[in-house]
Amino acid sequence: MSVLRREFGTMPDGSPVYEYEMENRRGMRVTVLTLGATLRSIIVKDRDGKARDLLLGFDTVEDYLTRSDYQGAVVGPVANRIAGAELPLGSKTYELVKNEKDKLCLHSNGEYNAALWRALIPDADRLELTYVHPDGANGFPGEIKNTVTYTLTDNNELKIGYYAVSDRDTYLNLTNHAYFNLNGFDSGDVLDHVVRIDADAITEVDPDSIPTGRLYPVEGTPFDFRTEKPIGRDVNAEDPQLLIGGGYDHNYCLRENEAGVCREIAAVRSPESGINMHVYTDLPGVQFYIGNFLDGRTGKADKPMVKRAGFCLETQFYPDTPHRPEFPSCLFKKGEPFVSETVYAFATDAPDAD
Repeated sequence: MSVLRREFGTMPDGSPVYEYEMENRRGMRVTVLTLGATLRSIIVKDRDGKARDLLLGFDTVEDYLTRSDYQGAVVGPVANRIAGAELPLGSKTYELVKNEKDKLCLHSNGEYNAALWRALIPDADRLELTYVHPDGANGFPGEIKNTVTYTLTDNNELKIGYYAVSDRDTYLNLTNHAYFNLNGFDSGDVLDHVVRIDADAITEVDPDSIPTGRLYPVEGTPFDFRTEKPIGRDVNAEDPQLLIGGGYDHNYCLRENEAGVCREIAAVRSPESGINMHVYTDLPGVQFYIGNFLDGRTGKADKPMVKRAGFCLETQFYPDTPHRPEFPSCLFKKGEPFVSETVYAFATDAPDAD
């Protein structure tokens, strides 16, 4: 096991951006940028032994700053959407930056993915990145000290550890916005991918993709992935929730678990490559998004990102929790740490017998 560092480029102010590469004994490789603590590549061998890069992304700092739809980046301090770009907290309401439809705050205005994180290699299989959110940045209260740790195991597991603590009461909900394609980043859409998600409901959303407060049972709807099925089977169904998102872009309310226990919540497999991915988290929700608006971007190796070229499984608290006291709370008191773990574990089907 090893962690290597190389220069990736420079920020507009001349600050260097580094790329770190981890490789395990089975030949799985992961690269991470200090820009946004971004997962840039996950390279896994398919059933025939061919190495495939499973992550959508870019080749330059400029592209990550100007073309990105959060590909591979850490998002925070509060992921997903906040209605009205307002954060009610105690007797005060904080005004946030409106960066979607001139009325919503999405992914905290992209603060964490546009930031330079400080990297440390504490062990041969682990990379640790830190960033301090200044009090009031983008309207969010508190100086928040953040640490994200990437660990690559010899079992082809990528473990992401999140830690954040604020010097004031605040909301915290960190995640990673990786777009996966188990056939490779340049392999077209992911509609053939077979998905299972252990959830009986999604959070119903209004036309602005803000939760209404109602939990929408998946049974009998296109959102039912409790038994595995291809992404493309029902994606074009005439379901009002599908029409709002232009396809799947919803929070799945994961089945209850013991607090703080990281359990398997989803699995995806590619019939083409034979690569399987299992997802674990200790959080109550996961955003399932299939890149409905990627068409027109150019990514790695100057390859176009077609519509639905990648899927996201963003582990999280539910969206807009500051306005929904009935949802699991992501309010953390001064000095109370947000601690969470997400695991993406990869395996490969055995080659077909001759």
